[in-house]
Amino acid sequence: MAAEPAEVTEDAVLGGRLVLRQPRKGHRVGHDAILLAAACSAASREQLVELGAGVGAAGLAVARRVDDLALTMIEIDPALAALARENAERNGLAERTRVVCFDVTAFPNAFAAAGIAGRSADHVLMNPPFNAAHNPSPDRGRRLAHALMPTTLRQWIGAAAFLLRPGGVLTLIWRADGLDEVLAALADGFGGIAVLPIYPKPDALAIRVLVRAANDTRAPLAILPGLMLTDGNGQPTQAAEAVLRAGSVLALANIR
Repeated sequence: MAAEPAEVTEDAVLGGRLVLRQPRKGHRVGHDAILLAAACSAASREQLVELGAGVGAAGLAVARRVDDLALTMIEIDPALAALARENAERNGLAERTRVVCFDVTAFPNAFAAAGIAGRSADHVLMNPPFNAAHNPSPDRGRRLAHALMPTTLRQWIGAAAFLLRPGGVLTLIWRADGLDEVLAALADGFGGIAVLPIYPKPDALAIRVLVRAANDTRAPLAILPGLMLTDGNGQPTQAAEAVLRAGSVLALANIR
């Protein structure tokens, strides 16, 4: 097991509703994790699995919002997994949270050996690495969080398909210019796809897409109205503040 990062900070997100310990250097919690949580339609007494959980920001944000949600967070980096476990405890969510240090690209039989059952999750949440690996960061944590290999997306979506019960829901965040990659990877086994674009400012192209897809269904694709992060003056929009600070959910979370 790797040691906990030598330097960590303690940071409040969601307007203080969640306090997270995270490495001072390397991959840090940002808007993507909170947007991902706000797009998740998990309900009370359901089972949520987060792949590549890092220090637990997205999964714990959903667990903070949804009472009696059972959360499993899977993270390959032992130091980040340890912080995710600690963050669950610090936020009073440890009793319904399990953290597993595991590679989500492993074969299905390895999931069972790690105590992670297939076809049992109501929801899978994920923020896969999406930057090309040709110029990887020298920081290992940032590299693991962001470096994209040619098979990464399909492997992660394959893991989600293995974990989800029939009719279960996958929610993910990805680069907006890579939406075609996401749709291609979802084509085998997922339907009911809904896409919500994230725009940095007016008159700018989308920078992220939040995607919801259901396992074992063939419902048609839907494109939802997007979220604008800042206004023409560079100030956060009221809608963005409601999600990022006040804990409001996005339209994807209301789809049932």
